[in-house]
Amino acid sequence: MKPLKENGSDKPKKNGEGSKQLQKLIAKNMEETLKRIEEAEPATESSEDSPFVSGSEDTGDEALSDDDGSISESGSEQSKLSQDEDVIQSSEGDSDDADNDGDLVSEGEDDDNYHAEDSHGESDDSREVVEESDSSEDEVAPRNTVGDVPLEWYKDEGHIGYDLAGKKIKKKERQSKLDSFLANVDDSRSWRKIYDQYNDEEVELTKDETKLIGRLLKGKAPHPDFDPYAPYVDWFAWDGAKHPLSNAPEPKRRFIPSKWESKTVLRLVRAIRKGLIKFDEKPKEKPRFFDLWDDSTSAERQGLAYIPAPKAKLPGHDESYNPSAEYIPTQEEINAYQLLFEEDRPKFIPKQFANMRSVPAYDKSVQELFDRHLDLYLCPRVHKKRINIDPESLKPKLPSRRDLKPYPSTCYLEYKGHKGPVITISVESTGQWLASGSKDGTVRIWEIETGRCVQIWDLGEPVEQVSWNPKPEVPMLAVAVGHDVFILNTKCGSDEQQKTIEEILHVEPQKAEDDSDLTANVVTWGQDEKHGGIRLKHFKSVTKVEWHRNGDYLSTLMPSGESRSVLIHQLSKKQTQRIPFKTKGIPVATSFHPTRSIFFTATKQDVRVYDLIKQKRIKKLDAGVREISSIAIHPGGDNAIVGSRDGKLCWFDMDLSSKPYKVLRAHKKDLTAVAYHRTYPLFASCSDDNTAYVFHGMVYSDLNENPLIVPLQILRGHSTGDGRGVMDCKFHPRQPWLFTAGSDSLIKLYCH
Repeated sequence: MKPLKENGSDKPKKNGEGSKQLQKLIAKNMEETLKRIEEAEPATESSEDSPFVSGSEDTGDEALSDDDGSISESGSEQSKLSQDEDVIQSSEGDSDDADNDGDLVSEGEDDDNYHAEDSHGESDDSREVVEESDSSEDEVAPRNTVGDVPLEWYKDEGHIGYDLAGKKIKKKERQSKLDSFLANVDDSRSWRKIYDQYNDEEVELTKDETKLIGRLLKGKAPHPDFDPYAPYVDWFAWDGAKHPLSNAPEPKRRFIPSKWESKTVLRLVRAIRKGLIKFDEKPKEKPRFFDLWDDSTSAERQGLAYIPAPKAKLPGHDESYNPSAEYIPTQEEINAYQLLFEEDRPKFIPKQFANMRSVPAYDKSVQELFDRHLDLYLCPRVHKKRINIDPESLKPKLPSRRDLKPYPSTCYLEYKGHKGPVITISVESTGQWLASGSKDGTVRIWEIETGRCVQIWDLGEPVEQVSWNPKPEVPMLAVAVGHDVFILNTKCGSDEQQKTIEEILHVEPQKAEDDSDLTANVVTWGQDEKHGGIRLKHFKSVTKVEWHRNGDYLSTLMPSGESRSVLIHQLSKKQTQRIPFKTKGIPVATSFHPTRSIFFTATKQDVRVYDLIKQKRIKKLDAGVREISSIAIHPGGDNAIVGSRDGKLCWFDMDLSSKPYKVLRAHKKDLTAVAYHRTYPLFASCSDDNTAYVFHGMVYSDLNENPLIVPLQILRGHSTGDGRGVMDCKFHPRQPWLFTAGSDSLIKLYCH
């Protein structure tokens, strides 16, 4: 029922009859209304259509209700009763308005009947219920035909689009918020009305649509008849089946344990044993807050590390106002500072003042302060953990020297007789004779065991190199003196050996050679009647002579010979040829491979390895030193040692790399010679510092194991002469003995 208005025209007039009749009608209306409310109470308790009912299980599928809800109706009835009572108490009007009041009461009765019908669950929906259809023809086309055009474009226009006829759809006048609120309060169906902004109209949801939305909000199926827990229907009838679905035999994997499961279990077991998987351990809780300016370490407080700035260097004696005289540079030193680069010049030059008052202001104080602040700002600072390690633990674990015996350690014998520095020595292959060459121009043959000088040749010029023939049957000696190479008969063998040597050393007169010959005007073979041998005349000074292992070939080295600096001579045929390779740089030493047809040429910077048969270079060894002075090849042929002018000894493993395997910095001055022992794992080096070092150098047959290098002994005893020290060193071919030749005209034998 509509509430009675309290303003002007609806108030009853103040007359007796009208008031009595109105009271009777109102009392009758109240009785009928209370009766209907009592009848509607059961429907209110079981109502499932109210929009204010919570989504509990008892409400079922019809939790949301339409405008027929009994709760809202009872509320409206109570409000009407209170309004009627107000009308009775404040009724003032004439009797002429009684008819109007009767009409109002009748209107209230009609409204009560309307609500009473709604309380019994009957729907008063104005729209017809249409059955659902999947056909797109049943869908109602939208009234607005603007498509996907945003409605913001029509914000300032008087229309929102166009209909199917192309006419503008005018905007409806919008109510204010207060008017729309009051209208929603009076309208019981406002809770299910939706504003369609696209078509500018209000759409009211039907009862079925509200139920559908309610079910979707609860997470249920949209259709109320759908059963999500329907019983399973077994479509295959097993009763009376004679055969299974598949008659295939059971696979083998059903009867054996799984290989992959066992691997997984094994992996987990190993992880547990290693501690990667731990049980019953709670993670440590890290503190959320920490003191930023705390002096403790970052590990203790679990935060950022505090790194103090490095302290500035304190001033020294040179920055004093009155420094000592040794701190004050001279004018020449100050002028020399100007020739240096700016970064190499000293930043502060000391000056002397009589007192503190005379010291002027430092002109670079602001610049230095700015540079320090800039360094503190830009340079990153990190904590570096210092590990206190015993220096002895860093030394490699080497075997004891007692286990590496025998090796030469004591001077046993001295060979005296030369009047000048002994430059070169050589030991005969049997180990019985020793040859030496001196700067006094003499060559001497010594008996090793007794120290007796057997034979002397005076060649008139300083001897550069002496070398015994490696064959014990042919005890010949090659001597390099100036531009000549002498091959001498030492007469140290038997009579039969002497006859063989005389046949080898016989040279027939040479015929005139063509100018096209590669060796023309390079070497001249001739008989030396004075000394009893062969004389090879070269066009440049010869410094090195090396024999091939078969004793028939020997090589000579002329550092200033350019492309013909290295020559190979064949003694049996009395022929000379140069190596078919271009030597880059100045050669300083040569050597033959002990077992293969390979030739080594050492220049000042590197060592080049050539194959004489294939006539090509096969390797280049880069020593990385200032200047190479000597070279020696291991008896196995896979390793080599190189001595340098800067006191370094480089060991090369040619199967491993072209770089040195080890670099030994033992000597303080230039290395003059290096040598390997033929049978013992020993090698030695001598230097101008009057010392000779003996090392243990074991080369294993297993290629996976690196050579073992152990320093054994430092041999001293020679004195300095003409600024030189030990000039040469050679091992005995059979005993662990070492011979050294010094600039003090002595040859010493060191034994174990």
